[in-house]
Formats: sequence, C-alpha cells, structure tokens
Amino acid sequence: MKLTRDLATASWTLTGYTPDTWRFLAGIDLGAPSLSEVAPVPARVPASVQQLLLEQKLIPDWNYNLDSRGSEWVENRNWVFETVFPREWLGGGAVRRLRCAGLDHAGWVCCNGQLVGRFENGFVEHVFDLSAVALVEENKLQVVFDLPPRWLGQFHHTSQIRDWKARFNYTWDWQPRLVQIGIWDRVTLEVSDGDELATMRCQLSPKGFTLFGNSSGRVEISLTDGARCIVQREVDAAELAGGAKFDDLAVEPWWPNREGPQKTYRVTCALKNEQGVVADEWTRTVGFKDVTWRDCEDAPAGADPWICVVNGRALFLQGVNWTPIRPNYADLTPADYEVRIRAYADMGCNVFRVWGGAFLETEVFYDLCDRHGILVWQEFPFSSSGIDNWPPEDAKVIAETRPIVRDYIPRRQHHASLLCWCGGNELMGHLNGSKVGSGKPAPASHPLLAMIGEEARALDPSRRFLATSPTGPRAVADEKEFGQGLHWDTHGPWFPVSETYWSKDDALFRSEVGAAGASPLDILEKFYAPGSLLPLDETNPRWRRYGFWIQGAAFQQAHGRPPRDLAEYVDWSQGLQAAALEKAARSIKGRFPKCGGIILWMGHDPFPNPANTAVLDFYGRMKPAAVALQKIFLK
Repeated sequence: MKLTRDLATASWTLTGYTPDTWRFLAGIDLGAPSLSEVAPVPARVPASVQQLLLEQKLIPDWNYNLDSRGSEWVENRNWVFETVFPREWLGGGAVRRLRCAGLDHAGWVCCNGQLVGRFENGFVEHVFDLSAVALVEENKLQVVFDLPPRWLGQFHHTSQIRDWKARFNYTWDWQPRLVQIGIWDRVTLEVSDGDELATMRCQLSPKGFTLFGNSSGRVEISLTDGARCIVQREVDAAELAGGAKFDDLAVEPWWPNREGPQKTYRVTCALKNEQGVVADEWTRTVGFKDVTWRDCEDAPAGADPWICVVNGRALFLQGVNWTPIRPNYADLTPADYEVRIRAYADMGCNVFRVWGGAFLETEVFYDLCDRHGILVWQEFPFSSSGIDNWPPEDAKVIAETRPIVRDYIPRRQHHASLLCWCGGNELMGHLNGSKVGSGKPAPASHPLLAMIGEEARALDPSRRFLATSPTGPRAVADEKEFGQGLHWDTHGPWFPVSETYWSKDDALFRSEVGAAGASPLDILEKFYAPGSLLPLDETNPRWRRYGFWIQGAAFQQAHGRPPRDLAEYVDWSQGLQAAALEKAARSIKGRFPKCGGIILWMGHDPFPNPANTAVLDFYGRMKPAAVALQKIFLK
C-alpha cells in the first residue's frame, strides 16, 4: 500500500548561509564552527525565499520605486528550508521517497545529517530515495538551494543557454530582476510496500483515452460523470504498460469559451492488493474535444494550416500571451489565477500562449483553463535573446532537454484545455541564413526542435507540435513584403505602424501583437514616490530600468509639450494603447478565415510597471485596451 503526505501541513523554517557553510548539515566537517548568516525564520511550502524574507522585513518590497535592487543580495547566499517529521510519517514501508514537484532551481537534499541527493533543474519533478536513511523519532529534512546562475535575462545568447531555470526572472521588458529561489510546487513524502502505480499518464482522443503506466498488479480503470459510471474495466500490468485504450465512449464534447459547455469527466485507476483493498490510486479530470487544423482561405501553397477547427467548428483564436502572474510565482494562490483567468474569459478570450521564457504552468492554471474554456498553447522553456536567438545545438543540451519534454507532457496532457505544444519563443536566425540575428524562424529540422517534436508526437500524438513561434518564412510581417506569401504565423507589430498597414495585412496568424499603455493612476501613485515618474524619458531611472516603452517623446510630439501631470499622461497613454489594439484586432478578426487568430502581447502586468504592453494591470483589472478588445472579442 502507498501512502502520501503533503508537507505543506508541516512546520518549516528558512535559514540563510554564506555559500558552502551549510554543508555541516550533510555531516561534512568544515574544519571550523558554522553559524548561519540569516537566523531561522518561519517558512512554508510552497514559497519563495524572497517572499518569506519580505514577511520578516529582512528585504524591502521590490514592487516599490527602485527597491527591487535591495533584494539582489539574496541570490548570493545558500538558503535552507527545514522541517522535522515524526518516524511514523515514513514508517511501515520498504520504499520511502521525497517527491518535489517544483524546485527553483539547483541544490541538495539532506535528511538526518546525510546527503540524500542533488537537483539541477527548475522545470522537472525531482524524487529522492529516503529508504537508506536511518529514521529516528524526530527526523530533520533540509532542502538546500545553491546560488542561482548569474545571468539568464532578455539579452543573452540563446545558443549558449545551459541552465534549466526560468529566464524572465533576470529582467525582461516587463519586470526588474527578481531571481526566484525556493519551492514552487508540492512537496510530499511517500511510503510504499511495493504495491503502487508509477509513471502514469493519460493520452486523450476525441471520444476516449489511453492510459499508460507501471503497476505491481491488476488495475481497475473507470471513467465517471459525477455519480454515473460511463466505463469500468480491469487491466493487467502488461496492458497498462503498453497502453490501456478506451474509445468510442458515450461522452459529450468539451468546448472553448463561448462555443459550448466545458464538460469534464473523472478518470480513476485503482490498484487493489490481494485482500481487495485499494493499495494506490491515480485520478485526473479530463475532457474530450476533436481538434483539426485547416488551411486559411487564399493561403500560399505549402503554408502551415492556421484555422483551428474544434469539434467540427472553425474557431477564430483570440487571446493573450500568458506570462507568470508574479516574478515569485511560488507564492501565488488559486485566487490569483482565478481573478485573471476569469477576466480573460469575460473578455471573450479562448486561447492562452504560455510563453517559453517562463515555466510549465501549474495544475491550478490548467484546471481553471479547463473550467473557463481557455485553450492552452504550451511552450517548452526556450526563448530568444536579442544578441542571438538560435536554439542550442550541442548534444549535451539536447540530451538534458529530453527529460524536460518527458516531464511536461505526462504532467499536463490529460487537460481538456491543452491545445498544442511549441518548442519555444522566437527561436530564429537571420534572413541571410546566419544563425546570428533575427527574421527567419528556426526550422522544425533543427536538432533540438526535431527531438522535442519527435517526443511530443510520440507521447501526445493527437496534439499539434509547433517548432517555434513565430513560424514560416518570416518572423515579423513587413508591409513592404505583403502579398508575397511570406507571412504565416508572425510576431508584431508593437506599434506604431503606417495608416495602410492593416488594410494590406496578409498574415495567416498573429501570435504576438502589442502596444504600450500606462498602468492606472492609482497603481502609479501607490508604488512610486510623488513626482518621481516625471520626466518621461531616459534620464529618469524609473524608466531607464528597462529601456522599453518610454513614451515621453511621443507625448511631446502629440502635444508640443511634456505632460502637465501624471494623470494627463496616463489618460493619453491608455487611450493610445486602446485605439491601436482595437484597430489591429478589428482588422485581424475581420479577415477570418483568411487569418486564424490574434494573441495579444501581453496579458497581465507581473509588476507595477509605469507603462507596458499588458492589457490587465498589476491587480488583474482591465485596462481601457482590454475593454475595447472585449467589444470585438464578444462579437
């Protein structure tokens, strides 16, 4: 029998050490006394180190003014999450494990003065064998975090990225540096006598599912709709390992937002021991939909298909690029997700593109997308870097990526909302064929992208795989090249464009379109000192921090003077954003089925930016641009 205990219920502390002085916890003699630099403070899991330190007033709130700089020292310490658990939590079984669904990003695990193992990947689940640890009445468990990589930010060399940690934390054009350290998903203890289910996953089809996994015996599989059982069958270990298939079931379809109901069901696998008692159980919520892709009307020969057909109905995809809600996403609550996803659903969105500079979004996110009918385009953790945008090619990186793909897909493929997989964001080279530069999306034959595609098609064959976004002959739609069949899935513009741009548009899909607009006045007045956001130019460090979306020159050109006050600037800026995005969305949607959709860059502000391309503000409220888009999306 297998028992699982969620360590969120345990009492935790967080302690900070000068690098390497934590090692006495693993029974290593340091040759001198070791004293932590930051004394233990109350902690919990999941949580980020930064949030826990903020609660103890050991660092400033990074959301205010330029105070994010006051927390950067945190990256230069080793941080230890510690708890104590009683013997009975792991007693009674020969197999004992610690399972960590999200550790950001590298470090060690110790138990009772013994080094148990090391982890070096912020994207995958980690499992540590505790079977050889001698248990006592009160057992000390420590998760120790190594120093994070020095730089993975927006400007880098994509081809040289070697660290498996979310890059956006190191500054992007929509947030300052806040390099999350900590436990960002569930931590559980498992004890088993050997009767258990393992490596379970659920592959969906339009009217059925296939279950794969390892079992120590026969398994009873059922699909239920509340109290009603739709199908129930017992399978042996061999059938489960090869794929236990259930097809042609009497199920109703799951529909995207505003197209029909979001019908879901429950799949349960129950392993029973010789006494008929359930020894282990695996259960997931699933939904069934039929997705095909067809060519856009008047598309050039050989172009990718960009009309999404769901349950036989052609659908215009309209939504936002989804980035993390906060830099320290370990601290998010279900309510944080609900506020934003509900706002997008009310806005009429039916798709999110989970951007490749971040991470595999949580079960909470996917559950809410299932519930609200938002299709999910999930990218693997690769993104452009400005200096070079070419994906890594060396064999070591490709080998290290394979476990990430094999972790992402089984963890999320059962969700009704999942639409497709994508190799990453803006992976490209120069139009002249060089690997340095931008303009031409990387091909699906690139060795890294080919491997990801091969794994995706093997593990999740019913879903589309995209090598990167954008795709096709051109990354950005240039007005001078309209009419030549070069624009398939494109990114941009981020404005301004000519008066004739949208009337000539020939793109088959627009997976990034954005325009900058100021945050609401109440946010700016709360998080910035009075008068500190003026002037609106690069001499002001609050604008210079990113170097993006500085609108002082445009305001001066429009008015012949600087803004009289912050309120005047906010009104003008938000109106400019709303007008630009409204015009773009109206034109793009009006071209359907010649164009398959629009995904806005970007959805929500993770930081109280003075101005940004987000259409929801820091609190998840609609900016005027979102209100204008809602009128178009709801038609």
